[in-house]
Amino acid sequence: MVSANREMVVYCFDTLVAHYNNEEPPLPAFDEGQHPLFVTWKKVINGGEPRLRGCIGTLEARAIVNGFKDYALTSALRDRRFPPIQAKELPSLECTVSILTNYETARDYLDWEVGKHGIIIEFTDPDYNTRRSATYLPEVAAHEGWTIVEAIDSLIRKAGYRGTITEQLRKSIQLTRYQSTLFTMPYSEYVAYAKTTRGVAPTINGVKP
Repeated sequence: MVSANREMVVYCFDTLVAHYNNEEPPLPAFDEGQHPLFVTWKKVINGGEPRLRGCIGTLEARAIVNGFKDYALTSALRDRRFPPIQAKELPSLECTVSILTNYETARDYLDWEVGKHGIIIEFTDPDYNTRRSATYLPEVAAHEGWTIVEAIDSLIRKAGYRGTITEQLRKSIQLTRYQSTLFTMPYSEYVAYAKTTRGVAPTINGVKP
């Protein structure tokens, strides 16, 4: 099984730096494979808790080299919840890559563990008779300090449902649980890695080092 690793995060940083410089990124230092994956960008402000700046990925398996290249940019520049990340923000960013594994169909909406499982919910919106779905990665509920029900209710809202959340609605949910491996690296470690392995720190056009 492929696990998330340092080289995958480096490739995501390389891809974003190359985008700002209108260049192609260096070749990745990890092997190709087929896996569902996510890329998450967070920003550290004044030494505080990192805040989400973008998170997009795919729940379907795909080639991970192009996958990380695509989602590094999509999550940084086209997450509709946030303005696009600007080059000047890079020094305060950290990147997390996730490889998703062990998909299982749960018995009901309660059949998963906070801190262990990511979840995908699917349900029919009773007000519009449309299907809705959304996912949280395994670390989200634990980071927010949510109970199982609080996480489910938040995910129902994330899926776009604006009506009253009832127990009947929760019981109608089809839930898939999954696990993940992840690796997180701040920009400072990326710079140090580049200096060590390439002999030169990354530079960004128009941004002071």
